[in-house]
Amino acid sequence: MKLFVLNRRRATAAGCVLAAAVMFGAVNYPAVTASATARQLPIYCVERDQKMISISFDAAWGNEDTQQLIDILGKYQVKATFFVVGEWVDKYPESVKALHDAGHEVMNHSNHHDHLSQLSREEIIADCNACNDKIEAVTGVRPTLIRPPYGEYDDNVITSIRAAGMEPIQWDVDSLDWKDLSAPEITKRVTGKAQAGSIVLFHNAALHTPEALPAILETLLGQGYTFVPISELILPGEYNTDYTIDHTGRQLAATGQ
Repeated sequence: MKLFVLNRRRATAAGCVLAAAVMFGAVNYPAVTASATARQLPIYCVERDQKMISISFDAAWGNEDTQQLIDILGKYQVKATFFVVGEWVDKYPESVKALHDAGHEVMNHSNHHDHLSQLSREEIIADCNACNDKIEAVTGVRPTLIRPPYGEYDDNVITSIRAAGMEPIQWDVDSLDWKDLSAPEITKRVTGKAQAGSIVLFHNAALHTPEALPAILETLLGQGYTFVPISELILPGEYNTDYTIDHTGRQLAATGQ
């Protein structure tokens, strides 16, 4: 039985590694180019004077550690944001409800984990709404944020998402837990890179994330950070009216706000 469980976790992790490798190669951080300022970008982090930070988990395949993550976060009274795939909601509605009941945000990670850049504007909006419908049916709350699968996006993806009334979210601190790094390595990466306004990326089925999470929370709490869900970290309002996003993906209050 122990061998079966280990193999199952390894298989899940292998799937995450393959998908995440595509994600990392596709877009890990926005390129700093002259043309980037003319494009619409997702939010990678937020300009904040306060030591506020958000941690997020992508849930697309496995579900072995979800309850353990809920328990750890509850111990430290930390609320996080979970981006879940619609098909994951279909398979694990009880976990989606458990996340919501524990006070965590349950947001959109697409309906089928497709490459959104290969879809039309209409298909992207339909995909967003399909996943939103599933989450809302379980939690009673309709998502307002989405993390594109694999971290991939282009102009059509971002403008389509905003046309659907949602905000696209990336990250500026990658735990690299999908690469099966050890717990100390994950802890060092996250605590060494986190800063005010950061959004940290984890995965709910990575092998060593539950082991690393307590040390990460204890370290950052000890440094005076406050953890908030992403909807409370980002600046409210309308893009290019109430806020802008610079070429690095940092969300800024619009001039005069």
